[in-house]
Amino acid sequence: MPVDYRLYLVTDGSPAILGDRRLEDVVKSALDGGVTVVQYRDKTSETKSMIANATALGRLCSLYRVPLIINDRVDVAIASGAQGVHLGQSDMNPAVARQLLGPNAIIGVTVSTIAEAGTATRAGADYLGIGTVYATPTKENTKYIIGTSGVQEILRALYKGRCGACPTVAIGGINDKNVQRVIFKSSATVKKLNGVAVVSAIMSAGKPENAARELRGLIDQSPVFITRVSQVELRVEQMLACVNDVIEQLAQKQPLCHNMTNLVVQNFAANVALAIGASPIMANNGGEAPELAALGGALVINMGSVTPEAIDNYVKAVHAYNACGQPVLFDPVGAGATTLRRDTVRTLKDSGYYEVIKGNENEISVLLGETTAQQKGVDSGASISSEAKKAHLALQLALQERNVVVLTGKTDYLSDGVRTFSVSNGSEYLGHITGSGCTLGTTIAACLAAHRGDPLLATLSGMLIFEIASERASLREDVKGPGTFVPAFIDELYNISKLAQQYDTSWLANAQVSEVS
Repeated sequence: MPVDYRLYLVTDGSPAILGDRRLEDVVKSALDGGVTVVQYRDKTSETKSMIANATALGRLCSLYRVPLIINDRVDVAIASGAQGVHLGQSDMNPAVARQLLGPNAIIGVTVSTIAEAGTATRAGADYLGIGTVYATPTKENTKYIIGTSGVQEILRALYKGRCGACPTVAIGGINDKNVQRVIFKSSATVKKLNGVAVVSAIMSAGKPENAARELRGLIDQSPVFITRVSQVELRVEQMLACVNDVIEQLAQKQPLCHNMTNLVVQNFAANVALAIGASPIMANNGGEAPELAALGGALVINMGSVTPEAIDNYVKAVHAYNACGQPVLFDPVGAGATTLRRDTVRTLKDSGYYEVIKGNENEISVLLGETTAQQKGVDSGASISSEAKKAHLALQLALQERNVVVLTGKTDYLSDGVRTFSVSNGSEYLGHITGSGCTLGTTIAACLAAHRGDPLLATLSGMLIFEIASERASLREDVKGPGTFVPAFIDELYNISKLAQQYDTSWLANAQVSEVS
């Protein structure tokens, strides 16, 4: 009979987790809530006690037709009549366990690398526990923290190695706040996860049944933060034909654009948002985010300050907007400048789903883990990559994060993992003023809030109004340099918005957009 791995409970009987409750009662409550597999994990009890506990849990699980798996101890599995064992990398070889347990036993193996996954499947593992996804207090000897990108890599390797039929569960730090994101982002490959394994999210809950039921509900439903409704992937000509409509929608809807950015840029960002028809608010306190997210706008996180307080506020805000299904744009400013900023990028990337990630070549490379070069402040520095390589970087990150990625530079690249475009518009003055990158993020986010059908189209629309407005401003006779450029640029954003509302598409005549093969 096939095993349902959707919600895999790993028990923890430590006093800090269990308190004065009986393990059997907590597991029964979790089964009532919808747990589909139970693993009995006990690193401290004597063998006799473990067999007694496992036997009792086995009787309980049989009432729910849920398999009981024993962590590590093949002898306990045999003595208690459990359905199988779960083995770590330092435990018994799966092939030996099979000889002892027989052909019908369920044998799972924890893997953290592609090599470990290959070895386990060749040894006859029935399923794999992939992780550790996030840091967790329940395992003292965590070998690797691999994140969702690491899970992706293992799933992809299993498929390529013709092991796509082997069931998999993600494990490590998974809870109700991140379970949908783990499943969604890990499944950016042909092979999908079959479920998630949780420990503390259920075992330490005051009401395990409610915790399990909530997790099952989240597992079984589509993430609210994925709101794409368009089923048609538009190509370049079709996209350009729709851009004016997006800008017109923006002016009509006047969506909230919530900016979490530094003080230097706030005034400029607010004026840009107003010029294109959005309603800006500069609010860096994450406590305000739930109410602001409910207003139906978009959030921009410009990673300016990386103090513990700022990071906490960013995380609170992205959680709030994800919960409401509203778009978030992440700009990892200066991601490669310091070790602290690299660590912060990893924290923020793992803390939420971003509909768009925008950064220069160095910043995008840091998010992909492809560079250790130190970035000089917020500047991207001299590029050492070919144009094809830059386009590929955007594509790679979009595939990994299942979102839209914008890689900025002399030529910009944007990708949703399926379509990749280059945009060659923009004035050189943008590189000589403070906040041009941050305000591009503001513009894109406003378009995302206005147009929820195709995030790539919304992103392209924001890029084009921003960059074409900069070109129009630079050609004005009253513009003599960066100082006179800024007010002219804001004027041209406003003027293009007015043209769009009149269904005048003449401003798009010089759009330089190409599809990258």
